[in-house]
Amino acid sequence: MTFSLLARCPETGRFGMVISSSSPAVAARCAHARAGVGVAASQNITDPALGPALLDALARGRSAPEAMAEVTAIAPHIQYRQLLCVDAAGRTAHWSGERILGTWGVAEGDGAVAGGNLLAHDGVPAAMVAGFAAARGDLGDRLVAALRAGRDAGGEAGPVHSAGLLMVDAASWPVASLRCDWLDQGCPIEAVARAWDVYAPQMAAYVQRAMDPREAPSYGVPGDE
Repeated sequence: MTFSLLARCPETGRFGMVISSSSPAVAARCAHARAGVGVAASQNITDPALGPALLDALARGRSAPEAMAEVTAIAPHIQYRQLLCVDAAGRTAHWSGERILGTWGVAEGDGAVAGGNLLAHDGVPAAMVAGFAAARGDLGDRLVAALRAGRDAGGEAGPVHSAGLLMVDAASWPVASLRCDWLDQGCPIEAVARAWDVYAPQMAAYVQRAMDPREAPSYGVPGDE
């Protein structure tokens, strides 16, 4: 019921992920990232606690494969879960339990990993990795390209209704957290892509306003001088 891609940008050190699903508010439950540490996804009959657990293990100095082994060794009902992560060195890891729903697949690339379940076919994650590798621009642009590539390769077996993009940089909070939590009609992936198009040119200004509003550009609201 989900397909996602997680990645680290080697030029900026940013981590990010994109995800889409037939379920509502998928990014609220499944997308996790921590600046300087890594990015993790917990999907397929999701336990949202497992994303932070993976990030905690990475923060303790575990590599992505080590963190995955640590978490999957002790997590309850792990046979129902699909987990993905990328660490600060760009190493990747994934887990898919034997009770994963429907057709599932995973694929790894350079600093990126994609996975999904209830897919149209098991090649969807590989298409996402290829789309990410071929794309140019900011990490957010490449993540959107990956999500579109997954959809265009067949995506989920049924229609998707929610999508999200999450990205962290140097700040302790996400520099981008864009979500479409439910659409009955239309494409939530395109809704998130449009939100990224609007937000991306302003992202640095919002970060500056948080860090030091005295040096921030105009706020762009009525009454701002």
